[in-house]
Amino acid sequence: WSGSLILASLTGAFGSSFLYGYSLSVVNAPAVYIKKFYNETWERRYGFSMDENTLTLLWSITVSLFAIGGLMGAFIATPILKFLGRKSTLLLNNVFAVTAGLLMSLSLLAGSFEMLILGRIIMGVDAGISLSALPMYLSEISPKEIRGSLGQITAIFICMGVFTGQVLGLPEIFGQESRWPYLFGAVIVPSLVQVMILPFLPESPRYLLLEKHDTSKAEKAFQTFLGKDDVSQELEEVLAESRVQRNTKLVSILQLLRTRAVRWQVVTVVVTMGCYQLCGLNAIWYYTNNIFSESGISRETIPYVTLSTGGTEILASVFSGLVIERLGRRPLLIGGFGLMIIFFAALTVSLTLQKTVHWLPYFSIFCILAIIASFCTGPGGIPFVLTGELFQQSQRPAAFMVGGTVNWLSNFAVGLLFPFIQRGLQTYCFLVFAAICFAGATYLFFVLPETKNKTFNEISQAFAKSNKASLEMQEVNHYPAEGKSSAEQESNFTTSVDNGETKKRIM
Repeated sequence: WSGSLILASLTGAFGSSFLYGYSLSVVNAPAVYIKKFYNETWERRYGFSMDENTLTLLWSITVSLFAIGGLMGAFIATPILKFLGRKSTLLLNNVFAVTAGLLMSLSLLAGSFEMLILGRIIMGVDAGISLSALPMYLSEISPKEIRGSLGQITAIFICMGVFTGQVLGLPEIFGQESRWPYLFGAVIVPSLVQVMILPFLPESPRYLLLEKHDTSKAEKAFQTFLGKDDVSQELEEVLAESRVQRNTKLVSILQLLRTRAVRWQVVTVVVTMGCYQLCGLNAIWYYTNNIFSESGISRETIPYVTLSTGGTEILASVFSGLVIERLGRRPLLIGGFGLMIIFFAALTVSLTLQKTVHWLPYFSIFCILAIIASFCTGPGGIPFVLTGELFQQSQRPAAFMVGGTVNWLSNFAVGLLFPFIQRGLQTYCFLVFAAICFAGATYLFFVLPETKNKTFNEISQAFAKSNKASLEMQEVNHYPAEGKSSAEQESNFTTSVDNGETKKRIM
């Protein structure tokens, strides 16, 4: 935990995952004022008011297009990461955040709701790139002993962003009709902070060594991040991976999906990222105000009570970061989903019977906070950590692109389908999410190995039995060297086996 390591992780997260969390919650408080702005703009242009269905559709588009922007960001992140590196990608990404902030904050002054919608799309692009670049950067700059704790900073800052959006949306701050544009302009501040600090910190040493082949800069980066002069052990660990992959290039998504040696790693990322969005937390946010209102809390007080959900998120994610290296990834993920199943079931019973027993609405509030805490303890951050841990250097950008695509498509699907699920099943809709949590927990119990305190090569070896392929076979069969045919490489491999002298380059 050197000063440079802490500064790099905090600065990277503040200008990246913090903005993602902030963008999720910032639209809630000013929703009434923004809809009024839409209606007034429409009436000024066309001479008549917008009907309720059109207004609802326009507002839904404003909210949901954030996920489409995120999907676009996840797609373009891979080539940017390849050519610019991790740190430079994070810095370049601030262009999207500042552009989006200016468009959204000036939309009221310009009388153009299209600027707000376009700003939301661009802000989604920023989030899509952030959620690929930041976890990759953190996983590559941290020693394996604290890789999980450092990786959880992504989730902690997402929660802090959500909470900050709730606080700034209070009526005393920016939650007023004349001030709501400041809520969206505030995204510029974290971006400027990142631009001022991050350039003075090193690039990922693994990127410098494995992709840029710059040993000198990689050594200096390791020394800066680890706070010590002797980094020979860390360099040797990365060079061992380099020897395994010395003839490889960055793989494409199609190559990754076709590679038998990482089949179960890919499936695991798809499952964890899918469950991350589909496990029902977005539905909880949808129900929160209604449940608080049913409990007898006045409409004026609800925004302040809602802060308890953001506070619970932060405390739970910090707790996860503190214990992840002691307990491991598996127990937190499986335990988090397991607790969510229990509290979803309890919430279903409570919501169904709350009009018959006077104290049940308060129990519903407890269930909501417990579900949020269970999610943030494990499923809320560990999927990003795992995506960085389960793959070799050449596969990591493509893996984050796969994970990001699943993440954003699932996000969009929840926003699109949940109103219909809720209308059809009413309070029983939470049983659907309980079933998804159960499926995710079951899969992880049988497939996911523990990854704490393991090198990237050791993690790949842990999956080798399930994939029925070794790292050497992956190297020979899938990524032939330049200037050598696949047949020649296969012949070399077979000869070494026959001689009983197979080189275990990983070791």
